[in-house]
Amino acid sequence: MTRLSRIQLQMMEQAIFLPMVISILNRDLAHLKEHQPFKLNEPYIQLVTFTLKEAQKELYQLKQDLRKEKMKVQQIEHDEGFTTYLFVMDGYEEKHKYFNPRIRHRVEELLTYYFLHQEK
Repeated sequence: MTRLSRIQLQMMEQAIFLPMVISILNRDLAHLKEHQPFKLNEPYIQLVTFTLKEAQKELYQLKQDLRKEKMKVQQIEHDEGFTTYLFVMDGYEEKHKYFNPRIRHRVEELLTYYFLHQEK
């Protein structure tokens, strides 16, 4: 049983997934700039750059909210199938184990969300 509310759990999970999204976007941006895989690269570079900035803004705000709520997340164990994270809130600690394909799927969902819900 968890002591975290649904919203707190969502915040903790965002703190896991958003850095992964940002890492993927950074890697994709470097690949786009280096290899130029499209005939017209600039629109793709702009899309990834804008998406990256939005994800970074959201992560910055999330980190502030976590700090304000005295909450932390850290990875403590990783193997082929699962990754375990330690959630700390007000001195309480909880371990949460995530199936790696589930993490990958959630990161894909977030990337899709960021790409499809752009507001310029």
